[in-house]
Amino acid sequence: METTLPLPFLVSVAVPPGLAKLEGLNREEVSILGSPFLEAQPGIMEKLSRFLGRHNHEFCAHMDVTKLSSVDEVVTLLNEGTRRVFVSAGNLSDYTEFGSRVLPAVSKPDLSAASKHGLLIKDFDLSSPDLDRFIAVAKDKKIENLYIKPVDGTPISNFIEVAKQCGAIPILPSTELTTDKKDKERLLLSKVIATYWRSDRPDGLLPTVVTDESGVALGLAYTSEESILEALRTQGGVYQSRKRGLWIKGATSGDTQELVRISLDCDNDTLKFVVRQKNRFCHLEQTGCFGDLKGIAALEQTLKSRKASAPEGSYTARLFSDEKLLRAKIMEEAEELCNATTPENTAFEAADLIYFALTKAVGAGVSLADIEANLDAKSLKVKRRTGNAKGKWAEKEGIKTGEAPTHKPAPPAKPTDGQIVMQKIDSTTATETELRKKLQRPSQKSPDAILKIVTPIIDEVRKGGDKAVLSYTHKFEKATSLTSPVIKAPFPKEMMDLPQETIQAIDISFENIRKFHAAQKEEKALQVETMPGVVCSRFSRPIERVGLYIPGGTAVLPSTALMLGVPAMVAGCQKIVLASPPRSDGRVTPEIVYVAHKIGAESIVLAGGAQAVAAMAYGTESISKVDKILGPGNQFVTAAKMHVSNDTNAGVSIDMPAGPSEVLVIADKDANPAFVASDLLSQAEHGVDSQVILIAVDLDEQQLKAIDDELHKQALALPRVDIVRGAIAHSVTVLVKTMDDAMRISNDYAPEHLILQVKDAEQAVDKVMNAGSVFIGQWTPESVGDYSAGVNHSLPTYGFAKQYSGVNLGSFMKHITSSNLTADGLRNVGTAVMQLAKVEELEAHRRAVEMRLQFLDGQ
Repeated sequence: METTLPLPFLVSVAVPPGLAKLEGLNREEVSILGSPFLEAQPGIMEKLSRFLGRHNHEFCAHMDVTKLSSVDEVVTLLNEGTRRVFVSAGNLSDYTEFGSRVLPAVSKPDLSAASKHGLLIKDFDLSSPDLDRFIAVAKDKKIENLYIKPVDGTPISNFIEVAKQCGAIPILPSTELTTDKKDKERLLLSKVIATYWRSDRPDGLLPTVVTDESGVALGLAYTSEESILEALRTQGGVYQSRKRGLWIKGATSGDTQELVRISLDCDNDTLKFVVRQKNRFCHLEQTGCFGDLKGIAALEQTLKSRKASAPEGSYTARLFSDEKLLRAKIMEEAEELCNATTPENTAFEAADLIYFALTKAVGAGVSLADIEANLDAKSLKVKRRTGNAKGKWAEKEGIKTGEAPTHKPAPPAKPTDGQIVMQKIDSTTATETELRKKLQRPSQKSPDAILKIVTPIIDEVRKGGDKAVLSYTHKFEKATSLTSPVIKAPFPKEMMDLPQETIQAIDISFENIRKFHAAQKEEKALQVETMPGVVCSRFSRPIERVGLYIPGGTAVLPSTALMLGVPAMVAGCQKIVLASPPRSDGRVTPEIVYVAHKIGAESIVLAGGAQAVAAMAYGTESISKVDKILGPGNQFVTAAKMHVSNDTNAGVSIDMPAGPSEVLVIADKDANPAFVASDLLSQAEHGVDSQVILIAVDLDEQQLKAIDDELHKQALALPRVDIVRGAIAHSVTVLVKTMDDAMRISNDYAPEHLILQVKDAEQAVDKVMNAGSVFIGQWTPESVGDYSAGVNHSLPTYGFAKQYSGVNLGSFMKHITSSNLTADGLRNVGTAVMQLAKVEELEAHRRAVEMRLQFLDGQ
């Protein structure tokens, strides 16, 4: 429930209909302030209720209800969204159930009537002989919600100063305030606001966060007393440029703003402008300075764009024009959401329902801000509904009309022992939208939700160092015996106690990976003479310090240590740091220690998750800081990697975004069903959030059944069968007619692993545009790439294969360019350089060439 004031004062205005036209401030200006004070009177309840229904979402309304005698009327005002009401002190006991939303009101400066939640003092008189004593008592008691309202004729500037001394919230008459600089009888509203803000800048400007109505930050600007007055007067986005004076947003670009609300933060050192933005805020091709909108806000923007001018054939445009279709889709998706059983499916179906519901809203001219305002209003209601379902909907679920809810918990779900089978979709009959929906990856937590979890961990490690890392390892890995968060090389032999066959397997894999990545080395620097006497070159150098994240999770992954460590060694990185969560006894998997020994690692950080990423990014007392972090992990590890890579104080880069493991198998009539099933299961066993896709090229029912049967039979024989069930639940078989159709769908999906179990598989490789790694033919299972063939298994997932390569030798290198000019070379290119510098008005650039040419001419 919102009771916090946008600004540290209230503005008292006349009740309806007077609020529509006021002396001093107008209704729009009061709405921008977001905190009006109203006085309820008998006989106008109907008008007041109607007014609240239309406008209360615009502001945090407070109301003096001492003239109302009916408790029901007061409760109605609370139910309709009044944030706080003030009742006669003697009647406060009638409203105890409403807590801080109901405060007592008195007419004299007497604090004895204050409730634990606060007090309103009406008719506050600055000429009172007890004023100094009142200020002293108020300072001592520090009443959290102390409101004071002046008697008529009180000088407003003096009243504000007294309120600040008391720690009180002043209620200022709108009739005494103005935004007109020519009005000398009233106090400028900008001066009142500036009285409260605190700037630590020499120029007195105040940082101003600009957001849309949903709270999404669009950018940062600065405000002065002059600019805020103009913003209030015009109800637009007006700021103070630190170089050019007043800045009216959109004056030249047309990307204007309508000012909805202003507020100060809790320390009064930052302003917030809530605006309705036309087009984009940022000068770049993005919505705001922090990037484009995401999630529901981005969907709203897209829907509004489609409504205004939809591309030909747009499904959304059809929904806007076909009311019956949209109605049917809303009911269809609502039922699918009700029938969803897994978290992944629930998130998927909820997203669908939100899409169609928001389409309905945008079509009716309703914004996301309108919907959120209604949600906020509902949270303020004090009259509770029974919560019963209505009519046919109740009957459909077997609920008798009028029947009270039982609140009995649902029985726990029983584990299924049914057929382990993938969903199917026929691409020849499905629409493109239906196909993409079916192929959607399992939903992950929203970026904001994940960042709320990982950011405090990163901050704590950055500040607390070794102690914080150890604390998280004790907490998450239960390795409470550990006293140091890192082990340094040389690693004790007893930590590498392995069976000979494991050592041999690691050695074979090590050598194959080394050979493949060593072949990627550039033998000599690139050198090009772009014109006579002008030689440009490019040469490579290893990244000096790298951090390699080796997941623990549901499986031990020494293979990842090989895939990251060997190319780092081949590249010549001077310092290699591994990080991997230890076992509960505090020991690291011996296979990982052995790999660390072979690649010449400096140390192993005994931690996982965001804490390991933070430790390598910033360094601690005993953990070395690195320049780049590589390695796969869950969504929290990925979020932590992306967070530190965006922090200039960390000075660290990352390899790629990554998500759960995935495979796409293309199989035709020549494919072995047992091989196909085994490849699908090899990824499904990674985790319940993994996804496997089979594209079946012109297979008949009998051939499809053979693969299904093999999948079920092989899955039941696996020790991780429960994990496989979870992954197969959101995995899909896509039926296609031709190899061209299969490759089109595969390239659009952009799988981490692509397996070609088809006739003439090598020829099909020419059609691959997007994939992390390709496995060609029936004798090349994905497993060989994971371990020993020599290619790298640290690959882009979640569709990022469209933009990123997998880890390779280049991941551990950087390229440096050089230029080397002779005197003739400078003569040849100098004229062009000077002319372009002149165009860009960079005189020092031009002169650096000119003086050299003059020197040559003088020789």
